[in-house]
Amino acid sequence: MIVKSLVWFALGIAGGFVAAHLVNKDPRGQELFAQLDARIGEFTDHMSDAYHQQETRLSEIIDDAKGVAASAVDRASEAVGDAAAAKTAATSSD
Repeated sequence: MIVKSLVWFALGIAGGFVAAHLVNKDPRGQELFAQLDARIGEFTDHMSDAYHQQETRLSEIIDDAKGVAASAVDRASEAVGDAAAAKTAATSSD
């Protein structure tokens, strides 16, 4: 069963190459392939642009999260320092 499927798959690929070769011999076929190539190029350009836009958005979100986390760490550090200073002041006055 698998061998039969592989044979049909190979025949389909070979048939596609033969058909493409025959179509490419005709000037109208060459024009068709040129249009197809241009559309594929446009599609890949759009996909690439969308990928880079999404990558930029995610980078901005990550940078914002890093900034918030750094600010939280600074505030927590200040709070610990203030608490330590208050404890020191309280034990000094006793």
